[in-house]
Amino acid sequence: MPDIVGQRRASPGRLRFMLSGTTPTTSSTPEQLLERFIKGNPRQRRQLIKSIEARASDLVGLGRAVIESFDSEGCDWAAGWILQVLNRHDPEHVKTLIGSSQGWLQIESSEGIDYSELQSFLLNENFEEADRRTSAILRELAGPAAVRRGYVYFSEVPPMAGLDLVSLDRLWTVYSQGRFGFSTQARLLKGLDGNYVKLWPRIGWKVDGVWTRYPGAFTWSIDAPEGHMPLINQLRGVRLMDSLLNHPELIRHRDKAGLS
Repeated sequence: MPDIVGQRRASPGRLRFMLSGTTPTTSSTPEQLLERFIKGNPRQRRQLIKSIEARASDLVGLGRAVIESFDSEGCDWAAGWILQVLNRHDPEHVKTLIGSSQGWLQIESSEGIDYSELQSFLLNENFEEADRRTSAILRELAGPAAVRRGYVYFSEVPPMAGLDLVSLDRLWTVYSQGRFGFSTQARLLKGLDGNYVKLWPRIGWKVDGVWTRYPGAFTWSIDAPEGHMPLINQLRGVRLMDSLLNHPELIRHRDKAGLS
């Protein structure tokens, strides 16, 4: 129905695009959609997730342009997520893009640990196996005694190689849309004034006052509560988790990367 000046009223959705100056994603070229995603803030990026997932086949045609703007030595989750989307659509294409058996994200270890298997689990969104591999790496970092007993003492955390703890955190951050990892857990804890009692239900490790049963009751997907992974055994108290989140190298990493 014409309005008072004889023009058809814009639909609410169309009006929002007119007022915001953005272009509807359905009319954007793959290049435009990718550029908006790369330049967007975290909230804007999350708003584009479904649009990009729906056009994964178009993004395949862009070749290496889909990841060449990202820093493989950083911790921006956007590249990891795009690789996961493409991997669901065309795994062989992703192998070509990555071009290395070690994975796209450049990971260092001062202990000679190979992180390629963990990166592969995360790329393929096999979060349960990624969590198991992370636990095994933490035992390796703690030393032979921890490997033999099958778990880590909180007193074994301070001497752990900080570079490797940062590598673990970067991997979980990049391949989880920034939802998982030590830095995310530390940020959530900080928002709760350091109250671990409040943290457990917030990250889904306790439900109605009862510890979540491992492994079946945990949510091994991106739909898990924020901070849900990697798991840290809390049956002997909070000191192990607290020692990890407050490791000096992880604190420096969070501050430098703006993840605090």
